Order: sequence, then C-alpha cells, then structure tokens
Amino acid sequence: MKILFTGGGTAGHIFPIIEIVRQIKKINPKGDFQFFYIGPKDDFAKDLLSKEGIEVKTIFSGKIRRYFSFLNIIDILFKLPIGFLQAFYYVFVISPDIIFSKGGYGSIPVVITGWMLLTPVFIHESDVAPGLANRIASKVAVEIFTSFPVEKTLYFPAEKMFYVGNPVRESLISKVDKEEAKKLLHLTGKRPVIFIIGGSQGAQKINDTILVNLSDFLKEFEIIHQTGRRNFEQVQKEARVVISEKEAKYYHPFPFLNEKELSLAYHCADLIISRGGAGVIFEISAVGKPSIIVPISGSAQNHQVRNAYAFAENGSAVVIEEENFLPHFLLKKVEYLLSKPALLRKMAKKAKEFSKPDAGRIIAEYLVAYLTQ
Repeated sequence: MKILFTGGGTAGHIFPIIEIVRQIKKINPKGDFQFFYIGPKDDFAKDLLSKEGIEVKTIFSGKIRRYFSFLNIIDILFKLPIGFLQAFYYVFVISPDIIFSKGGYGSIPVVITGWMLLTPVFIHESDVAPGLANRIASKVAVEIFTSFPVEKTLYFPAEKMFYVGNPVRESLISKVDKEEAKKLLHLTGKRPVIFIIGGSQGAQKINDTILVNLSDFLKEFEIIHQTGRRNFEQVQKEARVVISEKEAKYYHPFPFLNEKELSLAYHCADLIISRGGAGVIFEISAVGKPSIIVPISGSAQNHQVRNAYAFAENGSAVVIEEENFLPHFLLKKVEYLLSKPALLRKMAKKAKEFSKPDAGRIIAEYLVAYLTQ
C-alpha cells in the first residue's frame, strides 16, 4: 500500500510527517507500506525524509502572496501550471492509495491532482487559523486532523474535524541523561538554563533582542541558543563583542540542533523562549516546560498569535507580542519567572496537560485502519 505525503517543505510540515511514518512502521513492522513525498525543492526536507525511507519528488510551487508583487505574476502564470503538470505526472505514476497533506502552498497541486484522480485526501492542520492551502484542501478531504480543539479551529466544517494534536517525534519526549546533555551541549550546570529556539530557520527578532542584553542574561543564567543556520555566524560575531571571556562559558549558540541535541536542550531547560509555530508549541508542551512565546506579528491569518494565546490560555506560557518584546522588558520577565519556582512548576504542569503526545500514533492507526478495512 502506498501513502503519499505532501506539504510546504518547512520543518513544521516535515517533522509531523516523520513521526506519522515512524508510527505506521511500528504498527506494521512487516513493511507493507511504501511512503512518498511530493513538495517544493528543499534539501533540508529531502535529507530528513529520505533517512526515513520516504521517496521524495520535487515540483515547482508558486506562492500566492497577499500583497502586490510581480513575483505573483511569475508564480501564477508559470510556476503553478508547471507544478500542476509535475504533480499530475507523479501522482498518476505513483498511484497512491491515499494522500496526506500538511498544508503549505506546495501541497495545492498534489491535493487537487489527487482529487481529480479519485484518491482519498486526508489533511492535518497545525494552526488555529488554517492557511489557504488547507482551506482549499478541506473541500475535498475525507478527514481533517486538527492540532487545536474543534471549537478553537477556524474555517473548517466541524463534521470533518478530528482533534488529535500535533504529532511530536517520540524521541523528543523520552527521558534523557542529564550528564550526557551537559557534555554534548557544553553546559556548566551551575545556573538556570534558558533555551532559545526560533524554529528551523531561527528568528532574527529574538536573536537581536537577546544580543542587546546578552551580558546581563549571562550574569545570572546559562543560555542554549538555536540561532538558525543563516544567522549563526552573525550572532557569533556580535556575541563575541558584547560578552566577556568569563561569560562566554555560559553561552552556547548552535545554528541548528539535531533530533538528539534538541531533546537534550528541551529537557535541560528551566525556561524556553520560542516563536509561536504549532510544531514548537506542541514540543514544549510534550516535554512539560514553562515558556515565553513570541509570535510573529503579521503571519498568515495571524496564526502564530492565535496559536500562542490558545496555548497560554490555561497558564502554561507567557505571551509577549513583538511590539512589547523589548530587551529590558524581556530580561525582567525572565528574572521574575525564574525567581518563582512554584509558578514555573505550575506552568510546566499546565503545559503537560495541554500536550497530545499520542497524536502521531492516533493518525497512523487511523490511516492504517482506513487502508486495511
């Protein structure tokens, strides 16, 4: 049996797919399933998916921007039509039994092609406010798996929704050896640890704000900082200017954390500072950690702000919107939270209550049951 996955190519699309595939392999260790992925060209995504035994095909995928740009003309007139032709060819040749879409502009040609070829389509929506691709896909989907409760998820018909949470890689949740973590992440273990993560590409706004007060942070705390690959060298250079040699041992910047390193960082953290993508929110909740969420302002459908407040509603996190995300304010907020152990324990407990650690397994079981009924 063949399952074809599709998505926009970002980490928020790729990591849930990886967990679903791993869970299907657990359910069916005989290897009766073949896995394929069609999406925009992305070497990072291709490398990760290929390691899981997923055959990757790439297509052109124009992006429809919500503002005037000549790139819209190029994408709509050229890239999208070519992408549809490529998607039609691949879907026809692969002949999947089902298509599973994570959304993103790269998924639209695949979903529509699948519908035209009478292939059942399933989608998973990570955010409170779905993007355009999944809103289109919802019209033809058999089932819509949602990360947030049905009553909070916008635009979709309630009768099609199935609230499961966002799949989180099981390896991130497993307990770790703290001594191994200290060694691999170069931690001293002498101070409270703050883990700063901006997603797979990092977050320039978070990086800049931290760097302004980095020396003050390092007087009290130890920092693990995933800067993003594009920002790593610049952050390193600026950090060397603003911190002393003595403080440097408490600052640990990384361009990107692999799966094991990420698990270690999550478990070692006393407090996490993150963007508001659903993927990282559900990872934070799965490991049960208190956090400060800084959603991107102006994200499509304002989805990061909506995600952040939906997550923080039960007291699991503090939300700081970008206009208030100022260096001195952030430092004082971090100092306050880390001076209140009882509050941090309460936030951690509420985060854990929000988590849906079995999301990947539930989706996998549903898909296997659908294919083998």
